[in-house]
Amino acid sequence: MMNKNQFFIAILAVLFSFSFSVSAQGNSENDIEADSSYQFEVIYDVEASPVKSQDNTGTCWSFATISFLESEVLREKGKEYDLSEMFISREAYPDKAMNYVRLHGNANYGQGGQAHDVINAIRKSGIVPEDIYDGKMIGDKKHNHSEMSVVLKGMLDGVVKNRGRKLSPKWFEAYNSVLDIYLGQVPETFEYGGETYSPQSFQEELGINPDDYVEITSFNHHPFYEKFSLEIPDNWSFDDYYNLPLDEMIEVMEYSLENGYSIVWDGDVSDKQFSHKNGVAIVPLTDFAEMSDEQKEKNLKEPEPQKEITQEMRQLAFDNYSSTDDHLMHITGMVKDQNGAKYYITKNSWGEESNDFGGYLNMSEPYIKLRTTAILVNKRGIPKNVIRKLGIK
Repeated sequence: MMNKNQFFIAILAVLFSFSFSVSAQGNSENDIEADSSYQFEVIYDVEASPVKSQDNTGTCWSFATISFLESEVLREKGKEYDLSEMFISREAYPDKAMNYVRLHGNANYGQGGQAHDVINAIRKSGIVPEDIYDGKMIGDKKHNHSEMSVVLKGMLDGVVKNRGRKLSPKWFEAYNSVLDIYLGQVPETFEYGGETYSPQSFQEELGINPDDYVEITSFNHHPFYEKFSLEIPDNWSFDDYYNLPLDEMIEVMEYSLENGYSIVWDGDVSDKQFSHKNGVAIVPLTDFAEMSDEQKEKNLKEPEPQKEITQEMRQLAFDNYSSTDDHLMHITGMVKDQNGAKYYITKNSWGEESNDFGGYLNMSEPYIKLRTTAILVNKRGIPKNVIRKLGIK
């Protein structure tokens, strides 16, 4: 039986081929043109929960990592759960606020975050199902944090600017009250499946162990095989990442998928070569800025040779802001095109209707090498030789 990921890949292949089917129909064999559109074959495939939408929020970090954890539970328990992204967002906000105030406003504060923020929140507070906490207290059918984020930031800036006077603990109570008004109070206990749980006991029921997960990056401005606090704005908690050479980071990703473990991906999606609409992200030999509109269109619909990405190219892109920390998504497998090039099956959080491929896209290996900021993986999805080099227990 075909699972969800295979179904979406089948749709992807059909839709890519369809755009060229008319030209392939002629009155004679001489009129028939070869189908040069993308044709993908699945290499690895990890089962995933349905695509969701983060709507008008900056919570891709929560959606991507919760999707990853839903796959983790599905693999271990054989049961699909719909877990609450907004419970995690609600639990992360107070820590962000405290960090912002303690640093006198000289810190990043906003809706964004990292994969480890989900893991840290679960370690501290547990997890609940979507049915128990959907974060839609103001009656909207879709998530919208625009007003809430402005109100919360205004409160904190007012607190920070209270120069020359001692802060009372009431600001923190007031801040949490606003979160409760917009997102809802966090339940101490709840009924689910005929059982009574706390968020912590439900986490235990799911078997989610925060110690199972590590983040990996690849930059040569820090020593390889050591940990460092990655210098990106949304690493507001200053968490550490393991640093691997580029080829070994790619080795980890492929090994993880081969062994049934999916990946949380963090990277740049502002590149013109990232086309969610067309279902691909690539790095053509010729820069997009130097292409005609016709060439750009063709590159996003037909497989073409791509650049070879080196460690130095990746570092330069990070240092000159060509590659920025824009978005987190869930990598659920790998495919290859008709030329043998590899792509990573990627589940986005912009909704099933966001493109013609059910909300999925395929990111090429060169794109992954160039534009990845970091990944989060299960330690059991890391090759043993890499585990030894990193000293992971």
